[in-house]
Amino acid sequence: MDLHDWPGHGLTDAELDVAYNVRGKAGEELFGHHMRRYRALSDEAVDGLPGHRGVVYDEASGEALDVWGVEAGRLRPVFVFVHGGYWRALSRADSAFMARMLHGHGVATVVPDYTLAPAATLEEIVRQVRASVAWVHRHGPGHGLDPGRIVVGGSSAGGHLTGMTMVGGWQEALGLPADVVKAAMPFSGLFDIRPLVRVYVNEWLGLDGARAARLSPELLPAPRRCPAVVAVAADDGDGFLEQSRRFQRHWGPAAELMVVPDRDHFDVVLDLADETSAVSRALLGLIRAL
Repeated sequence: MDLHDWPGHGLTDAELDVAYNVRGKAGEELFGHHMRRYRALSDEAVDGLPGHRGVVYDEASGEALDVWGVEAGRLRPVFVFVHGGYWRALSRADSAFMARMLHGHGVATVVPDYTLAPAATLEEIVRQVRASVAWVHRHGPGHGLDPGRIVVGGSSAGGHLTGMTMVGGWQEALGLPADVVKAAMPFSGLFDIRPLVRVYVNEWLGLDGARAARLSPELLPAPRRCPAVVAVAADDGDGFLEQSRRFQRHWGPAAELMVVPDRDHFDVVLDLADETSAVSRALLGLIRAL
């Protein structure tokens, strides 16, 4: 890959800021509305749902995850959902809105927290998310989860972190099989984060070009390419639309690009609360194919 061919190459810093400032595009009123829906829909989804709350998955950081939608005596396929928030906001409490929908289709949901930037570097955040996948593989059976049917997804920054579980080169050190992630569904993800070195997001990431390249799923080896649906909103930020299109081409025939009409960067993933939505059908299709 041409290392000078990165998303937005040739744009000014101001133009890159616009391309990646989806909160600014939405406006504060709509952004606040979406954030309230994340928490309200998540609270509604897990109310009365069987599960395990606040399980520490990483002793080094003390970070925890929630398990939802399990059933006694059965191991269910599991959707590990990694929240967004540009690596510095949101939590697992805002990110379980799909749990009831998936429970109704025989699928469990795992939602991990991770230490937010700038308290943690992006390298450390990636390590923690991979550790959450390792926890599911090692300890899943004791919590109703099938370690052989793990699907990872996430939105925005969570889409980037999903990508960092899809690539190779990290599983062996954690004692995991190369195919521990059986399928993936990133939403509005960031897969080549070199442009962020030049935008406002770097105020809390503190990246340089070399570190950004090492943390970019599109630039990392992926000897096994798991089935994936790369989802993005039709009314997303220009930077996110370009990133999703490029990553789907990079991932090749194993990936499908899904551009969701009438949705923006923040509400496209909320469609996972609705079993009739196109994204829910796509996710369930990935899981049923395992």
